[in-house]
Amino acid sequence: MRVFHSISEFNCVKKTVVTLGTFDGVHLGHQKIINRILNNTENRNLESVVLTFSQHPRSVLQAESNIKLLNTNEEKILLLEKKGVDNLIIHPFDTEFSEMTGEEFVKKILVDKLNIKKIIIGYDHRFGKNRASDIHDLIQFGQKYHFDVEQISAKEIDEISISSTKIRNAILEGNIALANQYLGYPYSFSGKVVKGRQLGRTIDFPTANIVIENLQKIIPANGVYIVEGFWNNQTHQGMMNIGNKPTVDGKNLSIEIHFFDINQDLYDQEITIGVHKFIRNEVKFHSIDDLKLQLQNDRETALLYFSKNR
Repeated sequence: MRVFHSISEFNCVKKTVVTLGTFDGVHLGHQKIINRILNNTENRNLESVVLTFSQHPRSVLQAESNIKLLNTNEEKILLLEKKGVDNLIIHPFDTEFSEMTGEEFVKKILVDKLNIKKIIIGYDHRFGKNRASDIHDLIQFGQKYHFDVEQISAKEIDEISISSTKIRNAILEGNIALANQYLGYPYSFSGKVVKGRQLGRTIDFPTANIVIENLQKIIPANGVYIVEGFWNNQTHQGMMNIGNKPTVDGKNLSIEIHFFDINQDLYDQEITIGVHKFIRNEVKFHSIDDLKLQLQNDRETALLYFSKNR
């Protein structure tokens, strides 16, 4: 897959089949559209193009917006590459771009830059300045500039009934099972291992403390989760606590992972965490012994889960 960080960088002699959107999460609804594009390019001397943005449009157009995202740009690239997309354009979304009318966008971007043969888009997609243009306008522009328009119908999309907003809300509420169902894969995030208070070592549950540097990345609700960690081309099973560690008088939010088969320092290691299942809420225990007993039970729950889901 070729990746471009601006529309101006893109150049393709072949005609293209295009879709566009934020694609946050690259969830099952997005995958349905991408599969349609790939079916249209297969064995037809056409190339697939996904046009997305380096910033969520809402964060640019709504100054007060503090939207959290399911994917970083790096994660989005990996997910779309796995799908088999030929070309991915991650264009900077700014106020100048948002001021283009619908027809200006079609002529200057789709026709002149992307060499479009066909566009595949959701029935409810809106575009252009103030989101004033819709699928009916796009069909008219297609007739004028000689490209085909295929819309994913309301019925098809409603069969899945997925939106990035629903997934974000599920993760923030700790409903990771629903989020993963909509995504089609375990929700994940990456971070660097930093030194913590090392209290877990004293009760035989050493943990890796993760710091997520991307402040827009969604962090799941406080609680205990079944997870997998990925680094150095290896996968390690474990369990994760997100919260303030009230039993040991913790005061700051922390993300700590206990890996079942690792007992070594991972400081400064960049780790990706795939979140599989919510186990329980974070609670304050009466004693360290009670906490340790619960952690043993959590570990057994996680190991049983992995034994059933290999």
